[in-house]
Amino acid sequence: MANDFDEQEYMRKLIAGGIAPGDAADVARRTAEARRQGGTLDLSPAAVPASIEADQVKPAKKATRKTQEIATTTKDQKLIEAAAQIATTPPDGFGDFMAFAHAVLCQVGLPRSKVEGREFLRQSGAAWINIQAGILDEGKGPVLQPIPYGVMPRLALAWVSTFAMRNDTPVIPIGDSAAEFLRLMGMDDQGARYTTLRRQMHALAACRLQMGYKGRNIPNMAPVKQFDAWVANNADHQRALWPGVMTLSDEYFTELRTSAVPLDNRALLALKGSALALDVYAWLAHRLHRIQGRGVTLYWANLREQFAQEYRGKDPDKDFKQEFVPALKKVLAVYPQAKVKSVTGGVLLLGSPPPIPYKGGPTV
Repeated sequence: MANDFDEQEYMRKLIAGGIAPGDAADVARRTAEARRQGGTLDLSPAAVPASIEADQVKPAKKATRKTQEIATTTKDQKLIEAAAQIATTPPDGFGDFMAFAHAVLCQVGLPRSKVEGREFLRQSGAAWINIQAGILDEGKGPVLQPIPYGVMPRLALAWVSTFAMRNDTPVIPIGDSAAEFLRLMGMDDQGARYTTLRRQMHALAACRLQMGYKGRNIPNMAPVKQFDAWVANNADHQRALWPGVMTLSDEYFTELRTSAVPLDNRALLALKGSALALDVYAWLAHRLHRIQGRGVTLYWANLREQFAQEYRGKDPDKDFKQEFVPALKKVLAVYPQAKVKSVTGGVLLLGSPPPIPYKGGPTV
């Protein structure tokens, strides 16, 4: 509804996300106007400024300054478009905008970078996960798999979890090819993504996952019960074979049905370039609507323990802050209901509506 939209507050969020004040005011004004009229926003490149300063990504060695600027502008444009669409068209019910993630994985996510070793343990408050790397037959016998990490397994788990919840089934069709599965997840089919997809899907299919919360132990399980390895037929150089179906384990499917957190799929796609941003978004979506009263202040040391226990340098909190703040700004752009304020030494979380209204509260 139009009267639910605070134009000034949304403008402040856009500015906090790095958009120039004048541009933020213009986007907020047009968003409010579109909501009043019940129409859509003009999101053409000519209409929407692209001045948000995104995280700096290491460019390719041979990339020119102009190429880097074009790439950055494209990323920024997509983030602004997603932010404006989410503010203009709130999700309604069990629609196409809804995605799902397990409640514990919203509090303690998978590793964001490669893990040395065969086991990963992370804890946040009363919630914790333990992941053990597994073994998968890739066509020529058993192959040790790494622990899944990064953006790809996060998006893959969100996609299969969403399909499972929407259709009440653990059997997930994932397309007839790697390219199709990438498109289903909202990602392009660049050649480099195939290698990442193959590696991370194998790691995800082979791993064992244990979760716990306040004395409740979820037993060792594999999120995926059946997944035929993606293997290449080197004899006749045919394209790699791809299973058409992935089957979730009974344990994971049961847990998901009782502990799923609804997310806005548009936000996930807008944040798909950063595993940390995806984690922060899922965390806020799960946490903010539970907060009452004056809010909760979390300091950098607390946040680092939850999101980045791997920081162990001379000033780990400062190093983590430099990574966390830009990710948080992106999240706030696509989660306009979120009330998060910067305070000395950390952030203040205030009670906020979830990005997707709950039909019933999760059990975790």
